[in-house]
Amino acid sequence: MKMAYYRVISIGYQRRSIDELIAMLKEHSVKKVIDVRELPTSRRVDFRKNVLKSHLAAAGIQYQHVKDAGNPYRKVEGDFEYCMSLYSSYLANHPAVIEQISAAISEEAVAIFCYEREHDQCHRSILIERLTTTMPDIDLVKVE
Repeated sequence: MKMAYYRVISIGYQRRSIDELIAMLKEHSVKKVIDVRELPTSRRVDFRKNVLKSHLAAAGIQYQHVKDAGNPYRKVEGDFEYCMSLYSSYLANHPAVIEQISAAISEEAVAIFCYEREHDQCHRSILIERLTTTMPDIDLVKVE
């Protein structure tokens, strides 16, 4: 019997064009992007929710925004570690966030998407770490 695993791509759009992002998603066979920004807006028009959703749809990639997975503490200035510890506590007190993300992950590759290019400098690192406690068969690929 084949063991199930779940391919999760961690990716941010910082210093990327929409074409670069879509090329990377296709390279990793991503079928769905899960946007974990609290507010899915950007100064860069291509990365605003509805525009991004349209670009992804044209590339055959589904889009899902999970507002509650966003980091309500991202505005805490100057102390990244403190901000991440607040977010970790937030997830501990909001298990439905992990349940919602888990439900969106299938045997097809999904991307957990936010702004920061580097996985370890983004709240998605905490989110994915928490996901692996409920879904230990996650195959994580950090696209930086």
